[in-house]
Amino acid sequence: MLKEIKVLKSHGRQYIKNLRTQPVSGLFRGRPVISGDITTQEIENVSAICPVKAIDNRSGSIDLGRCVFCKECSFMLPGKIRFTNDYRIASNLRDALVIKPGSENPIRLEEIIVRKEIRKLFKNALKLRQVSAGGDNSAELELNACGNVNFDMGRYGIEFVASPRHADGIVITGPGSKNMAEPLEITYKAIPLPKIIILAGTDAISGGIFDGSPALDRRFIEQNHIDLFVPGNPMHPLTFINGVMDLLGIS
Repeated sequence: MLKEIKVLKSHGRQYIKNLRTQPVSGLFRGRPVISGDITTQEIENVSAICPVKAIDNRSGSIDLGRCVFCKECSFMLPGKIRFTNDYRIASNLRDALVIKPGSENPIRLEEIIVRKEIRKLFKNALKLRQVSAGGDNSAELELNACGNVNFDMGRYGIEFVASPRHADGIVITGPGSKNMAEPLEITYKAIPLPKIIILAGTDAISGGIFDGSPALDRRFIEQNHIDLFVPGNPMHPLTFINGVMDLLGIS
């Protein structure tokens, strides 16, 4: 027993104590900031090089639901566009993911539209079933990391389960391929009411680089209420965990 205690002590504290304030590398690409004095010509130029049309060619705003965080825009206009390392960029309002020039406001949930039953029933225990709808395994890997010894979201009762019948909601990754449309529907129907839907990653939110592909069938995503949008390509574990904590009202 003493030997085991010595081993644990030598390992030190492996978990992140405060998931709300944990700093990340300055190289991390999080919430962008766009200068308020960006010109019309600069907007046209930078929107033209965006590979996923995430930059509006009129207003110059960046849609994080489409953005793949390649930073090509900031490389072209380093004085006008920069990506901060703010990872708290999840929201329950799709329009909140659109970053406008001159705005430095953080992205947060719209409290008024959070369904009451979510916090009443799931605040202390939320079980989720993850479905990869044509994903490339990047967002899926980050979701796996959410439960590891470092991030340990299970300490808040947030866990992934193997069966939709044991779940309170579904987490969708990937752009929504045709061959996963029916399994996605079946999985969702197997989850007991009430249930939530979370879109994790740019591909799930908008289709990402695959948007417009004939291989996609996004009708399930378009026809159902989405409770949480978690942008990123892929999203950081802290982005996902903080987004879910906000949704559940965990301080």
